[in-house]
Amino acid sequence: MERKVDRYRSAEELVEILGDWVTASGPLYARLAAAVERAIDSGDLETGERLPSERDLARTLVVSRATVAAAYDGLRGRGLVDSRQGSGTRVAHRASGHPPGADGRVPGGRATSIFQRFVDGPGEVISLAYAIEGPVPDLRQALLDLVREDLPHLTADAGYHPRGLPALRAAVAAHLGGLGLPTSPDQVLVTAGASQAIGLAAQMYLRRRSAVVVESPGWPGCFDVFRAAGAELRGVRLDEEGARADEIERALNDRRPSLMFLMPTYHNPTGTLMSAARRARIARLAERHGVPVLEDNAYTGLAGGTPPPIAAFGGAGAEILTVGSLAKAVWGGLRIGWVRAPAGAAERLARHKALADLGSPVLDQALAARLLPRLHELEARRSAAARQRLDHLTGLLRERFPAWRWTAPDGGAALWIELPRIDARSFAHVALRHGVEIVPGAAMDPDGGHDHYIRLPFTFPAETLTELVDRLGRAWAELRRSASYPDLVL
Repeated sequence: MERKVDRYRSAEELVEILGDWVTASGPLYARLAAAVERAIDSGDLETGERLPSERDLARTLVVSRATVAAAYDGLRGRGLVDSRQGSGTRVAHRASGHPPGADGRVPGGRATSIFQRFVDGPGEVISLAYAIEGPVPDLRQALLDLVREDLPHLTADAGYHPRGLPALRAAVAAHLGGLGLPTSPDQVLVTAGASQAIGLAAQMYLRRRSAVVVESPGWPGCFDVFRAAGAELRGVRLDEEGARADEIERALNDRRPSLMFLMPTYHNPTGTLMSAARRARIARLAERHGVPVLEDNAYTGLAGGTPPPIAAFGGAGAEILTVGSLAKAVWGGLRIGWVRAPAGAAERLARHKALADLGSPVLDQALAARLLPRLHELEARRSAAARQRLDHLTGLLRERFPAWRWTAPDGGAALWIELPRIDARSFAHVALRHGVEIVPGAAMDPDGGHDHYIRLPFTFPAETLTELVDRLGRAWAELRRSASYPDLVL
């Protein structure tokens, strides 16, 4: 017998489940009905769940109420939902026996649509879920040199290095030492990008109902990694120096968390560079309270002068894990990252890594070992190109959207833009109809706040940025014409 639940799905929750339904073909009401049907069939909507009212869903999607009514009528006609006076519209039938979450989506997560875009690919949509660039020109020559000079030696080896290729671990240690964090190779674990490093740390430190201190806003993909481990998130705000130390201290005093996750070096999405003084204070707080810190330093800046990692300010008793990768400076397709930790923590992480994949691909690691000594040079080139694209984008935005507000980022890959008196999720639905996929600010807040912000990457070529702003302009004009936002200004 099918299990029935008594739960109400808000319009915002339903929209997150439905994903980019609007890019399908056919009448709008039919696309909406098909998306709801897929959600029922997959188990994301369960039998007995109450759907949002026609009016609420129409307002959130910025479509006419008649569109939602027609979609619900079609679902009723197929026996998938039923409607009763006083109890609203409820899911009547679920064809699939898959439990919620069995398809890889994190229950309660906010990054479902972002990960789905990576799975599906961008298509004709300009997706702002991406903040990535193509490979540096040096990659090709480095690969040719690797094949010519290193391949015989590498293939003579068994190929299993769960901790990482020794040459790469030594190169990472030297790189971190140059950043002001003395490191030995036995403190380094090579991972499949920064994402795996974060996932391994979540496995090691988190259990069901563990508390994790995170920045608010932050990257929802990381939040969902922690949620998938059963953790509860405690957000702390940022100021011009990074995550606020007073809020961190309050969080540590209220309830000792199992982990603190921070992005001190060009925070995503704000682009803020945490000051050296703030890093030192956070390191002292973490050591005093005995709370491990996971710092993600994967992004590059727009200028020089980056302080040492937080771990450089920690004492002997601090357990601070420093994550980095080559994805931003070299190429996203080179899935090589690393985590630097105290030797004991690195040993424990290595066991988790061995269980996951027995070690990262050797040829990729050897290529990374060749490129890593030149990382500062490669980053400088990336930064120069990023500044040009940022100047181009901000010039277009100031001309087209004078009411939008943002603070110039220190680095990173995106602008964090405040919209005037509007829920960014509504704008996202309209923008998708014009071929732009927006990540609303609410998805980047552990508590669903920042709902009037959007993240706007400047990693696209100049011509794509021009087209992007043009599409956003058409979407903004449509939003202004809608009944939901009659007083919206440019």
